[in-house]
Amino acid sequence: MGSKDVKLILYTNHRCPWAHRAHIALEELKIPFEEVIIDLDTPRTPEYLKINPRGLVPALSYNGEIIIESAIVVQFLTDAYPSHLVPTSSEPGGALRRARIAEFVDAYVSKVNSAVFGVYRAKTDEELASLVETAVTGVVKEVEPKLADANPFFGGSDKLTLAEVLTGSLVLRLKSLTKADVLPKRLWTAIEEKAPNFVKWAEAVTAHPSVTSIYDEKANIEGTKARIAKLRASA
Repeated sequence: MGSKDVKLILYTNHRCPWAHRAHIALEELKIPFEEVIIDLDTPRTPEYLKINPRGLVPALSYNGEIIIESAIVVQFLTDAYPSHLVPTSSEPGGALRRARIAEFVDAYVSKVNSAVFGVYRAKTDEELASLVETAVTGVVKEVEPKLADANPFFGGSDKLTLAEVLTGSLVLRLKSLTKADVLPKRLWTAIEEKAPNFVKWAEAVTAHPSVTSIYDEKANIEGTKARIAKLRASA
């Protein structure tokens, strides 16, 4: 079946950084798709829960086959539509390249983004300071060394890679929300002081059209403020 015969429907919300991953992939792959916006501020409809019983976004319909979870959706798209984003496992060096990308993404999500998300819930100055330090340490120790050869993207690439598809939406929000002081400004300031490879890479990533195409900064700032207030109230 040719790609022109495939019908793709992306169930998404533009404020969700995880759904944003799928948008970056689709933008890079230049694949036509239908978009269905799911309201994340209200209970999910019975119709959507039939599509994704978890009620989360993104969900991808590929000729009626439903694929869920952002990393799985993106991995499927890059496997179904081979491109510059990542080599196939059978290409020379492909398996190792994919492993290095997976290591990088894991380092950012588990060692940096988890601490950043914790900042949303922090109730005391001490807790906030500890989480900021954890996030900065994660960047410096886990991520910075993996970007030594970025040019400007991961692994010396001059084009966006799967590494940026899976982290770009998170880095964009980190930079945007610290600039707006929704996340502590000192978080980005400390990263600038200690992680030059990361900062140079992040500047390239957050300026890339595929990463910024659906990002409404004002809506994300206001939405994150409301989310932080709700999380801290319930903590």
